[in-house]
Amino acid sequence: MGKRREAPREAPEETALREAVEAAVRRLRALPAAEVEDAAVAAASPLAASPAGPEALGRALLRTAEAEVRAAWERGWQPADAVRLARRDAPPAAARFVLDAVAAEARRYPSGALTGRWGRQLDDLDAVVWWDGDGAFLDGFARRGRTARYEAVAAALTALRLLAGLPRIEPAGPVPSRTGRPAAPPLSAMPLSVPPKALGRIRALLAKAESTDFPEEAEAFSAKAQELMARHSLDAAALPAGPGAASDAPGVCRLGVEGPYEPAKALLLDAVAAANHCRAVWSSELGFSTVVGFDADLELVELMYTSLLVQADTAMRRAADAHHRGGRSRRTRDFRESFLIAYASRIGDRLSATARDVTAREAPPEVLPALAARDLAVGETAERLFPATTSHRLRGRDAEGWARGREAADAARLR
Repeated sequence: MGKRREAPREAPEETALREAVEAAVRRLRALPAAEVEDAAVAAASPLAASPAGPEALGRALLRTAEAEVRAAWERGWQPADAVRLARRDAPPAAARFVLDAVAAEARRYPSGALTGRWGRQLDDLDAVVWWDGDGAFLDGFARRGRTARYEAVAAALTALRLLAGLPRIEPAGPVPSRTGRPAAPPLSAMPLSVPPKALGRIRALLAKAESTDFPEEAEAFSAKAQELMARHSLDAAALPAGPGAASDAPGVCRLGVEGPYEPAKALLLDAVAAANHCRAVWSSELGFSTVVGFDADLELVELMYTSLLVQADTAMRRAADAHHRGGRSRRTRDFRESFLIAYASRIGDRLSATARDVTAREAPPEVLPALAARDLAVGETAERLFPATTSHRLRGRDAEGWARGREAADAARLR
């Protein structure tokens, strides 16, 4: 990340521009969503024509963006959450500005401050400062989007409105410190890491499951990966209490649940979490599920869920193509949604059965109380973080899709 970047002192005209940008964002926030696009263009035109010039305006936009991103992080948001929501709810140019705002804020932290999930998110998003000096940002942003300058400013204002309106949510770990001093400890102060050898084997099995064209092989590879995950949970529960064991507690992570068919995908994540000593709570309006569990289990849940999404999508498309060829194309969406709901439900049953089988077969009696205590801690943490949740029973509307989904999940013996 390099040395921490200190913000330069603002010139008076830049301060005035930044205040004008902030005022424009406040006005946009007071408008209903249907009126924002036209209002953003109207507010952008005088800003783009400011005699201070595009360099000063670009710096003012970036200073405002950095402040809004930092405020969003302090309200519980993380980089992937903000960018995901922007890509779902904002025009493409505004979503690109949100990503650039995240990159601009990230450069203000000292080397090593953005590690773990924060660092991985920034890498996955490719959140980098591509502009050569903040004065070149605005015109560079316009060129990259092939838009006029006032359109680029309108996109920035729309993005800033979205960032400023992000609600407070339950934090998934501490906010990184700009000072380089340690931040407050996360919920899991001493994370249990997955041994690299075991993690490599699980990833290899899931990669094979994703790449095969045969459902039976995919199921068998996934089942073997689940067995290894269950064994790792037993190993983690069997670890003796160390000097810091009293602070070892469940943590949380957030995983995106993106359309289409979000309810079915959230159900799949819930099934994977339940099979691996975790709890998942879906926030449909925000586009993610929060998973509660011990850190090593969280990492494995993310791996399994990501892999099963690929496998389910492949199986669904294959079945939907056959359904379409059968002359029933008008109900293809219902078919696909029903397929995924049935697939998620049945896969959850099978993953849980595999985990129970490993526990019954391999868990020493003295480990069972520790395993039960970890499950209890996860449940209590989930209830504390989300005291008001509702449960929904999903049922597909297409009987054939439901049947094909269960067949895909039942395609092979797991042993």
